[in-house]
Amino acid sequence: MMSSSSPKVSFNPRKGRIMDPTETAHPRSTAAISKQQSFDQADLEQGLSLRDYINILTKRRLTVFTIFSIVFVISLVMGLKQDVPRYTSIATILLERNFGINNSGLGTSYYWDPEFLPTQTEIIKSKKVALKLVDNLGLDVKYRNHFLNPDPPEESILASAIHFISGLLPAASDNEENQATGTASAISPDPAAEKDIIADIIKANIDVQPVKETRVVNILYTDTDPQLARLITDALVQAYIDENLEIKLSGTKQSLKWMTSKAEDERKKLEEAERKLQEYMREHNLVTLENRLAIFPEKLSQFSTELSSAESKRKQLESLRGQISNLKGSSQALESIPFFAENATLQSLRDQILKAEQRIKELSQKYGPKHPSMIKAVEDRDILIREKDQEIRRIIESVQTSYELARSQEKNLTDLLNSTKEDLLDVNERFIQYSIMKREVESSRALYEALTSSLKQASVTEESQNVNIWVMHDASLPQSPSNQKLRRNLFIGLILALASGIGIALLVEYLDNTLKSVDDIEKRYGLTVLGGVLQAKKNDPIENIISDNNQSAIAENYRIIRSSLLLSSADHPPQLILITSMMSQEGKTSTTINLARTLAQVSDSVLIIDADMRKPRVHQILNLDNSAGLSSFLSGNISETVILATHDEKIKVIPAGPVPPNPAELISSQRMKLLLKELAKEYSFIIIDSPPLSHLADGMILSTLVDGTVLVARSGKTTFEEFSAGIKKLQDVNPHILGVILNAIVPRFAGLHSYHDYYEYYSKDRGNQAPK
Repeated sequence: MMSSSSPKVSFNPRKGRIMDPTETAHPRSTAAISKQQSFDQADLEQGLSLRDYINILTKRRLTVFTIFSIVFVISLVMGLKQDVPRYTSIATILLERNFGINNSGLGTSYYWDPEFLPTQTEIIKSKKVALKLVDNLGLDVKYRNHFLNPDPPEESILASAIHFISGLLPAASDNEENQATGTASAISPDPAAEKDIIADIIKANIDVQPVKETRVVNILYTDTDPQLARLITDALVQAYIDENLEIKLSGTKQSLKWMTSKAEDERKKLEEAERKLQEYMREHNLVTLENRLAIFPEKLSQFSTELSSAESKRKQLESLRGQISNLKGSSQALESIPFFAENATLQSLRDQILKAEQRIKELSQKYGPKHPSMIKAVEDRDILIREKDQEIRRIIESVQTSYELARSQEKNLTDLLNSTKEDLLDVNERFIQYSIMKREVESSRALYEALTSSLKQASVTEESQNVNIWVMHDASLPQSPSNQKLRRNLFIGLILALASGIGIALLVEYLDNTLKSVDDIEKRYGLTVLGGVLQAKKNDPIENIISDNNQSAIAENYRIIRSSLLLSSADHPPQLILITSMMSQEGKTSTTINLARTLAQVSDSVLIIDADMRKPRVHQILNLDNSAGLSSFLSGNISETVILATHDEKIKVIPAGPVPPNPAELISSQRMKLLLKELAKEYSFIIIDSPPLSHLADGMILSTLVDGTVLVARSGKTTFEEFSAGIKKLQDVNPHILGVILNAIVPRFAGLHSYHDYYEYYSKDRGNQAPK
């Protein structure tokens, strides 16, 4: 619907200047660009100060008060439920562990065993000891009604009230109370079952308190009857002593039985092992085996030495025999061999031959060859030569005989050494088996003797008790109730309630990752906060929040935002302003309308453009027609832009129009840029409501076409992750962000006391005004 009374801007693309795609409809100044903020999130994980903790507790005071009240009331009820007087009797005993008799015949001294006292504590509190106590005192007969059918105490008005409140608690607490106070709701007629029930009741009221760094133990029993409490405490000590004695005797008997059986088995094994050893020795004639084994090393050493000597001698003779064989044709050559040259007989014959030849030489100078003296001298020489040759032959035969003898001796020694080694291996094999059987006999004998010795010692110490127990102090008669600690319980409940309230409040604050206050934005992201808007009441119409005469806190919030917005740029106030948010339902549309109303109060004309062509809401809030609008013009369906009037004559609206299939393409079109340029000539301020930044590119595109962008976040709804994601998306197009508006602030959660006081101030002032 096109309003006839409202001015309409005719838009003809042919008349307009075709702008460069990178140029915005209203270019930003250099000063504005220099003020562009960087949105790299700084590391803000800093420690909290005391003031921060106080602010958190102030914000969460309702949580603290609620948890405190619940815990304190429960503590009060539980404390008052203990008004039935109960008496505790105490007996003191000394425990020492008996380790039997040592080798010197004296008892062993006590040493620290960290498991000893805890073990004895569990024995004292065991059901077996409780059953023994019931039998010793006849509690199932004499005191049956005391445990199974107690008389109900007279209830006062306070007790009745406590009983009513405690009835709201879980049933398990009643069962625990019945067990602790010695009552039983379900009674079985079986005597054995009744005895078990009484034993369970007694067991639940037993307490054992070892005295620190001593072997002294306090045994406590609590009951509503002080005389019965002392009687049961004394009987409990005696039942514990009896139980320890039974445990010792039972363990000793079992040990003796086991050791006797084991000793008999080992005795049989020993006899069998000895029998096998004797048979083996007799079968292999091993009576003197160890002596024989000791001789073998000496024999082997002797035979090895003799064999080495025989082998060396044989090699020498073999070498000499070879030389003789090579020089056998020449006696003179044989005489050059050291063995022949060193022979005394040959040396004597050689000397005699030399003398004979000298005589022949001397006679030849006097006589002729046929002279009798010459003939005799030559014959004497020849006789000596034949004797020498005969001696050489004899030596050769002697060498051959010695060689054969040496070789035979070497073979005999080799055979003897090998035979000795074989005998040694055989003896060793038999000795190994002999040693195994002998060790088995010795091992069986040692085990048998050890078991026999232990059996004798166990028999001697059978009557000694494993744990020595001395009663240092019999059970005392309690003079006053032990459970009258109401003041202490209430104090503990108060501290517990306060700690629970504070702890849960801090936990809730830690788990809450949403923006709550302007400090969350300024400290974490370093962005300028134009202002915060308090949470509006549900019955306040959005169109009536801002008016000339409205003095409400929310109206003043928007006036402060208007002032911050007008001063956000150094040269001149921004004319084209984009309003967007990170997610839907964060209040961007209501912020757009209310900001337009406040700007209209200080300017001539304000235009609202609903650029959220996916989920438009401006026409719904202002009750306008949306049959044609921005989408119709940008898609070319109409030639003129539809500008509608509102009840405020200074404010005009371009509705979104029908939802198009391609909003992002329409927004980034040249027609959108030229439209903004033309509209900027006629209106003082143009406020554009855009889709959220999450998953949509519309807002990012529009941020490049305006003078500045205003981000809207909703307190308690917008998370840090969502806000950070939106900021990172805007970084890609480098827009001029004028600041952030934190919407729907709850002063109690945001810690804004000034907002709360301001809100009360304006509420009172508004209530005193006469309606206009």
